[in-house]
Amino acid sequence: MKSFNCVVENPIGIHARPAALIARFCAGLKSSVTIRCNNKTINAKDVLQILSLDAKKGDSLSVSIEGPEEESAFEQLKDIVCTDCIEESQDSVLKIAFFNTKDYDRLFFSRLAEEGPGTYNISLDFLESRLTLETAALARGHDAICIFVNDDASSEVIDVLHEEGIRLILLRCAGFNNVDLEACKKYDIKVARVPAYSPYAVAEHAMAIIQEANRRLHRADRKVRENNFALSGLLGVDLHNKVCGVVGTGKIGECFARIAKGYGMRVIAWDAFPNRALEEEGLFTYVDLDELLSTSDLISLHVPLIMGEGGTYHLIDEKAIAKMKDTVMLVNTARGPLIDAQALIDALKQGKFQAVALDVYEGEDENVYTDRSDEALPHSITARLQMFPQLVLTSHQAFFTREAMQAIAVQTMENARNFNQGKDLGSAEVKVK
Repeated sequence: MKSFNCVVENPIGIHARPAALIARFCAGLKSSVTIRCNNKTINAKDVLQILSLDAKKGDSLSVSIEGPEEESAFEQLKDIVCTDCIEESQDSVLKIAFFNTKDYDRLFFSRLAEEGPGTYNISLDFLESRLTLETAALARGHDAICIFVNDDASSEVIDVLHEEGIRLILLRCAGFNNVDLEACKKYDIKVARVPAYSPYAVAEHAMAIIQEANRRLHRADRKVRENNFALSGLLGVDLHNKVCGVVGTGKIGECFARIAKGYGMRVIAWDAFPNRALEEEGLFTYVDLDELLSTSDLISLHVPLIMGEGGTYHLIDEKAIAKMKDTVMLVNTARGPLIDAQALIDALKQGKFQAVALDVYEGEDENVYTDRSDEALPHSITARLQMFPQLVLTSHQAFFTREAMQAIAVQTMENARNFNQGKDLGSAEVKVK
């Protein structure tokens, strides 16, 4: 274990920004990191716990790091914790209209929104409404908006945002298919996203729900709650020694491949832009998409949604499904329209698939993050999918872990701060290709 002591030099203490930078650095370590201040010890990977220390100028900190990276991370962590990050220049406060707010958004974002030297210097107005053509005018009086995956930033909405003086769209997610980038370019509106938050969160959720569908855990839970302990209808299959096909080998696809490998599966993969280093490592073997579809016992989708010819819209259509084994398992935690919902439903009716698990699906937009428990949905795709016992639906929640929410909040605030200071947005900026 390595440890050091230091005194808080920052005139306003360990406020939002230094706390966020400490947490982000520590969250990427395999080592455990603790900070002790004012007789309280916290986990330094959690920004809310760091802020709970209420460490002020002159307070003493005791920092400990223990694990495989303690030697290499020690000096970097010491620099981050002990540096006075007050800057001489002071920009005007960036006013952000935060659309589609949920309680968990307030939990992570509200603690980071502070004004003044060295802070993020941002003002957040939390709005419960989704961004739509009808609500876009609520952005009036703000410099920027912050939106999520189910908000509408189509060209008509961008027209209104421009009229209201919006100069920046902050996406608190990785995907940007709901934003008309051409319209943003026309008005010189910058668009910034969170390129990566927690690939582990999404990959772990993907494996969790496909196993739920495969082993019929959703049905088993309901049966036991009704004192029915019979095993009929609950028969699953081993994943060990089966073939796992990973479609898309970015960070999330890589994580899923490693999980599948841990189950004892043989992993094959397809990607339009192969990462040969992962293949050379022995994690998987690249094959063409047709071979992956016909060979795999489990297929997991991890590609972005790209419209147009040669894109990924309806990548899994009637023809693709026909190439799959009748006993295949299919999981989608990427984007709903990757799968043609009607083709999927038709195949399920014909007895195709051992298991299907969808965290996202075509036609989900009206449902995402809303409570519709008092409504009947007789004609929706949701209701039709729920008919099938081997299928599991979750509500676009694969990203939803404390670690991911923290990473999203920190990166979004860093994007806003960089914009406000006229700095390059780097890989976070989304541009028209």
